[in-house]
Amino acid sequence: MSSMTQDRPAPPADCRLCPRLAEFRDDNKAAFPDKFNAPVPAFGDPEPKLLIIGLAPGLRGANFTGRPFTGDYAGDLLYASLLKYGFASGTFKADPNDGLTLEGCRIVNAVRCVPPQNKPIGQEINTCRQFLTPELDYPSVKAILCLGKIAHDSVIRSLGERLADYPFGHARESAISSELTVIDSYHCSRYNTNTGRLTEEMFTAVIERCKELVHA
Repeated sequence: MSSMTQDRPAPPADCRLCPRLAEFRDDNKAAFPDKFNAPVPAFGDPEPKLLIIGLAPGLRGANFTGRPFTGDYAGDLLYASLLKYGFASGTFKADPNDGLTLEGCRIVNAVRCVPPQNKPIGQEINTCRQFLTPELDYPSVKAILCLGKIAHDSVIRSLGERLADYPFGHARESAISSELTVIDSYHCSRYNTNTGRLTEEMFTAVIERCKELVHA
């Protein structure tokens, strides 16, 4: 069953490892003092078969709510798809208190703090990898879904592999071992869906494939 527990190394609420991100959080705390405004913890099953890796919290999404993909459009598409294919139960209301649970699934961002313009820089991605890598070490995991190239690249590096051997591509599958597959999707952001780069059908097909992989 899902939880918001921090059972793996995670940045503290006042993390200052990335000065630009810390300053941006400070600005948002001043502007929105009643919102979460801290590194967003992982969310999901403590024994996941599927890991979903996002990019970073959205300013008015996870940065406000404290739960990955909660409060913005990307979460609407993601959680609807997870509910459809049995990776979640309950009702998603874009509220961390909605009672939604994840089943055999866990979600975490490659970068835990909201970045300006939704664009973390390389140093920030590299710094936050110390918190991503432990999340990839669940013995139960059979598939890792990477939402976007930044998430993909950080996962591949965390696994100790070469990017040249495992390039990013929508719906591309990378067999890291006989027991672990990395599968990619374009990020389920409103920008990608509005421009037609990612359709709902394309995204749900990837989630359906994830279900096949974890039950193989």
